[in-house]
Amino acid sequence: MFKFSHLHTHSHYSLLTALPKIKDLVSKAKEYDMPALALTDNGNMYGTIEFYQECLKQKIKPIIGVDFYVALKTKEDKRSGIDNRNHRLILLAKNETGYKNLIHLVSQAYLKGFYYRPRIDRELLKEFKEGLICIMPQFSGEAPKALEYNDIEKATDIINWYQKNFSDFYLEIVHHPEIEGQTEKKTQDI
Repeated sequence: MFKFSHLHTHSHYSLLTALPKIKDLVSKAKEYDMPALALTDNGNMYGTIEFYQECLKQKIKPIIGVDFYVALKTKEDKRSGIDNRNHRLILLAKNETGYKNLIHLVSQAYLKGFYYRPRIDRELLKEFKEGLICIMPQFSGEAPKALEYNDIEKATDIINWYQKNFSDFYLEIVHHPEIEGQTEKKTQDI
């Protein structure tokens, strides 16, 4: 029997959007007998070392990741009222190469893509995809956003692009029945 592990988890390092401290997250994973836990803070890796050390201390496999902001077009676009919108994408390191690529992507997001938030784009994703697992979030991913507008063709094209560029690509499934429309969104077919 497989045990569940969270692969999309935010800590207090996801500034203004999450409250849990690293130690509390890892302790809760231990309490629920999770073999692994991913840390995927918003656009940053501030908590990586603390998370890694706490996971080792509590004998849980640490999975390092980032919940990235992806620019609608390119990371260089900075037009008011247009380019402040973005999609989200979760990337997890599956090895040392992936970890180094996460560091590079975060650095580029801040140095070259920052506009309201640190952003990456498809060009960077293609260049630094090695060693990464890619998960498209249900609520803010590019394909789910297309489905909100009933654009199945666009959603299919988006998914095909990610499948072509990432050998490990997944669509996130979440259960939040308290959020209006979440159940309907989850059950749509592509």
